[in-house]
Amino acid sequence: MALDLNHKSILVTGGTGSFGKQFVQTVFDKFPQVRRLVVYSRDELKQYEMSQTFPQSKYPAIRYFIGDVRDADRLKRACEGVDIIVHAAALKQVPAAEYNPMECIKTNIFGAENVINAALDCGVKEVVALSTDKAAAPINLYGATKLCSDKLFVAANNMKGARDLRFSVVRYGNVIGSRGSVVPFFLQQRHSGVLPITHPDMTRFNISLEEGVDLVLYALEHSWGGEIFVPKIPSYKITEVAEAIGPNCRQEIVGIRPGEKLHEEMITETDALSTIELDRYYVILPSTPQWSVDEFIAHFGGKRMPLGFHYDSANNDHWLSAEQIREEIRLHVDADFEV
Repeated sequence: MALDLNHKSILVTGGTGSFGKQFVQTVFDKFPQVRRLVVYSRDELKQYEMSQTFPQSKYPAIRYFIGDVRDADRLKRACEGVDIIVHAAALKQVPAAEYNPMECIKTNIFGAENVINAALDCGVKEVVALSTDKAAAPINLYGATKLCSDKLFVAANNMKGARDLRFSVVRYGNVIGSRGSVVPFFLQQRHSGVLPITHPDMTRFNISLEEGVDLVLYALEHSWGGEIFVPKIPSYKITEVAEAIGPNCRQEIVGIRPGEKLHEEMITETDALSTIELDRYYVILPSTPQWSVDEFIAHFGGKRMPLGFHYDSANNDHWLSAEQIREEIRLHVDADFEV
């Protein structure tokens, strides 16, 4: 049965972020009879600004709840009557997490546990948590907290008892044009004539906000509980991004920042032992599923990955050229962008 969010009540944590705003827009476009869509975040200014784009007068189903995922009581109150939680709230800046580790842990790990408990206590039917490529074989604190968060959401399926409730995770790479992306920084920096390059061989995955939302909707429709869904997405070289944005700029090598990888990874060789491949996605299966793996594979027509498989941004058969990156920028960041 196709996904139908009409007449459902949905809460999105971190709802004023780049993903949250795109998710809200997509839900209202595709499911105009959604019963309630709760934007849960801690920043009153961002909620005010978002309410100018999504006013309740035009979108009567929308609700704005000020709250932090660290606050278990407030989160539980917000989840009353909610059918679906999309968990997008996180502290995501790698350098800030290295310098303020406990703050990152409180939000990304303790906050995840609060989301799980709220779902268990409030009759929620489905939870999808957003993860990151940095959670695979993490070398920085942010990635480590997201790996821990992923493990919590996968294991939560073992605690649901008789509840009709599924927890799953989606893991994907850099979102072009989002806060923290290199693209807005390069767009601003190009006027100086110099673009700083951390390493000439550095690569990253690329995904649009729309594709990220589609992945979440896919997980909502197809999850059996405990999976980590990973999209098949293109890679780019950081030098190609610089060429796309500032072809006449000098590229200055500044070195890899603390906690940064040369290439990002989404599926490790060890993960691959429990990974299956579908047409558009990979699925990392839970180590203790509450369902038959063979039935899952047969149902979706998937195939197991071979020994030695791994999926990282350097090990990819789909690459974006400088011109393709320019088109992505025009499509998703700035329609008037020209070099």
